[in-house]
Amino acid sequence: MYQLDDKFLDDLGLGGLPEEQKQPFLQHIYNELELRVGTRLSDGLTDEQLDEFEAIIDHKDEVVNPWVQQHIPDYAQHEAFARLVEELKIPADSPHAKAEYAATRWLELNRPNYRQVVNETLEELKREIVSNRDTILGAQA
Repeated sequence: MYQLDDKFLDDLGLGGLPEEQKQPFLQHIYNELELRVGTRLSDGLTDEQLDEFEAIIDHKDEVVNPWVQQHIPDYAQHEAFARLVEELKIPADSPHAKAEYAATRWLELNRPNYRQVVNETLEELKREIVSNRDTILGAQA
């Protein structure tokens, strides 16, 4: 999907940020992206859907387990699940892995355009950063 790392900063012309400021700035970008995407994805969802998704991303077993059983009982055999486990570097049998995969599948079922929303939002954020690059770099000096 996307990597918020030194290459990302280089691509935006911000590779010259001091090393001690790169991680906090990347974290700020991640937080802002998460907020904007969440706001856009929640638009049009019911309160019940929002509550269910929140419980899934909060790894509440009492919601995750029945949801997985109903919607993806064979999740452990999915290639996408194996990729997620590898990417996150977590054991496949961990509740964390199940909940993370459930969150992804929940979005695919309830907001099938979520990847497009993430990409569009990231591109918008990148344009904002580039248009403010001189200010950002100047503030770091």
